[in-house]
Amino acid sequence: MPSLLRAILIALFALATLAPVSAMADPSVKLHAAGSLKAAMTEIADAYAEETGVAVERAFGPSGLLRARLEEGEAAEVFASANMKHPTTLANAGRSGPVALFARNRLCALTQAAVDVTPETMLAALLDPDTRVGTSTPKADPAGDYAFQVFDKAEALQTGAGDTLRSKALQLTGGPDSAPPPAGRNPYAWVMENDKADIFLTYCTNAVLAKGEVPALRIVPLPEPLAVGADYGLTVLNGASENAWRLAAFILSPKGQSILKTYGFAVAGVPDAT
Repeated sequence: MPSLLRAILIALFALATLAPVSAMADPSVKLHAAGSLKAAMTEIADAYAEETGVAVERAFGPSGLLRARLEEGEAAEVFASANMKHPTTLANAGRSGPVALFARNRLCALTQAAVDVTPETMLAALLDPDTRVGTSTPKADPAGDYAFQVFDKAEALQTGAGDTLRSKALQLTGGPDSAPPPAGRNPYAWVMENDKADIFLTYCTNAVLAKGEVPALRIVPLPEPLAVGADYGLTVLNGASENAWRLAAFILSPKGQSILKTYGFAVAGVPDAT
């Protein structure tokens, strides 16, 4: 993985030298990124702007909805997705360059304080008819797709469990019609604070941010048989400026990777010595 990252960085810098010089007329960079990356990418964009003097225009949201906007022609340069599928779809359609895996995440259970559950009792708790299970919206938001992968794993452990969980899942966030949280609020903290679910399956990084806003919430790891990981993909759209390629390289650099690591993402681009 580290050697792959080095190869990608070399390629990105090489491509940067080939980017259109005319783009320098507008030095700002357009970054579209998954909502789960908002805190980390905001810090990365600020660090990039401070280091280079180049402003970064940011748009955050569910990766599937962002991809749809890019396919409809919304102006964009760098796309950081919560999965590999959406940027790969753009690359395969000839809309962007190669896709780099730049971070990994995993799913956790964010629960109300009163929910008595451990990793060992997680499946029973999810299947309890009285338990309201919250997820993001599949297809629109990769977090929803990952949650439904948990249900697939449940089916392998207990016949019928997958269908039961899919039918009872409350798709509360990440969809085109999902209620938006108030400005500045973490959507998962807001949903749980308003008692919309007993257990919400989301990224562990999201769970940590939600608990930061609502300390009474609990974070429970999923047991290994139900564990699901998430690979995050990065691509640069066709026609992007040199500064956009440099931002992509910055995200893959030790400095960018270190920032992602501080927010709980697993990364491969931080040397052992740092």
